[in-house]
Amino acid sequence: MIKQYRDWIQKSPSENDPDRDRFFTDGVVVLDTNVLLSLYEYTPTARQQVLDALQNVQSQLWLPHQVGLEFVQNRHRVITGRKKALEEGRRILQSKLRDAKTAVKEARSHTQRMLMKYAQDTQASDELDTQISNKAIEELFSDWSSKLGEQISKLSDYDITISPGGEGDDVLSQVAALFGDQISDPPHPEETRQRVEEAAKYRFPNLIPPGFMDAGKGTELASSGDFLLWEETIAHMAASTERSHLLFVSNDTKEDWYQPKGEGRNSARPWPALANELRLRTGAELRMETPGDFYRGINRFLHVEITEATYAEIDRAAVNPVDAVITEQGATSTQPPSDLAAAALDAAGLEESLLSDMHDVTHRLLLLWWLIGVTAQLERRPCFDDEPDVQVVPATRSTAQPDPSWVPGLRLHLGEWPYRSSSWIAAWFAQAVNNASRRDRKVLQTLAAQQLAFETPDRTPNQ
Repeated sequence: MIKQYRDWIQKSPSENDPDRDRFFTDGVVVLDTNVLLSLYEYTPTARQQVLDALQNVQSQLWLPHQVGLEFVQNRHRVITGRKKALEEGRRILQSKLRDAKTAVKEARSHTQRMLMKYAQDTQASDELDTQISNKAIEELFSDWSSKLGEQISKLSDYDITISPGGEGDDVLSQVAALFGDQISDPPHPEETRQRVEEAAKYRFPNLIPPGFMDAGKGTELASSGDFLLWEETIAHMAASTERSHLLFVSNDTKEDWYQPKGEGRNSARPWPALANELRLRTGAELRMETPGDFYRGINRFLHVEITEATYAEIDRAAVNPVDAVITEQGATSTQPPSDLAAAALDAAGLEESLLSDMHDVTHRLLLLWWLIGVTAQLERRPCFDDEPDVQVVPATRSTAQPDPSWVPGLRLHLGEWPYRSSSWIAAWFAQAVNNASRRDRKVLQTLAAQQLAFETPDRTPNQ
């Protein structure tokens, strides 16, 4: 009995487990998609140290088809997000400095009003005009602006630029060289269909890990990524005659991979059911580690030098995973947190009835996520902790129609939409605008126009 249920009885995995070294020296090593995408987030020095460390387990690496597919599909998003953040750095800096200067001037004026109202102290009020004059404020902030701007400019050295065809992506080339031919062939479509059906109809409704928290996010195929990865890995371990240990490395510590703390445990642990299933189906032992623990293990067992600065970058990427993003596909199946949605509506100055009047649930979700993203982008409100990056847009400036469902800008109102002859409008946004009250209609179009101007500042509305 103790042997059969040992995965549930034993303590949470520890860095000092006596057999941990076997996973590093003689196990199959599987890196989750988020671990590979994190390579784009590191500085060049840290990235090279991580890649050098991985060279020491190269013969043990194996890439599931699902991981490789997600990596090549999502790397452009990560690179674009990084580039966007770097490009916005100077604009955000100048905006913050302007706000700070305004706040100092308002604080001075407030103090002067108090001095005059309650003390009639004209001398003290005049002294403030001299000591904290507009000129003094401008000179002080000018020095700070130069210092901060200099640091922002240096960040351009860390940009990653690739061509639309993928040329120039050194990270992709290095990852490809790292795995070589140690990569899974694509599963047969019928096999994929059966696995997706098993996930959607049996495992997810019964909360069987992994991946059950993704149920309902997009199509059944899109929400089954973790389970497809798991099934590929089990098939690989079952066919392996050389290795009987699997080390799975991932930033994902959600409850469909990790059992929450409780019942005498002070921290979450990998679900015992995963280790038990792998052993029953393949005879192999499972160990799951976060990237930070994994790279520290490489240092410990394989004597690979990794600096503390690099560990800090690895841990930072794990806390802020690169897949925290809401795309248009994800928006249609993900309900935003109610407090975040309320903050966005309030920041935009919209009436809540706008949403209740939208009967298409998909369109309503797209509108909500766009409002969350645009109010953050235009700094209409402070961002929440761990708020996702939203990549949902309602309009675009281009000669070619981006999608058959998009309509010409002429569908929006004359005198309210400045890009009527040079834009395309998403169907959900057109519906929201045309169903809204006159006041909300103007607010929506103004936000969309400001976003377009923000993203294409070199073009005028008539272009």
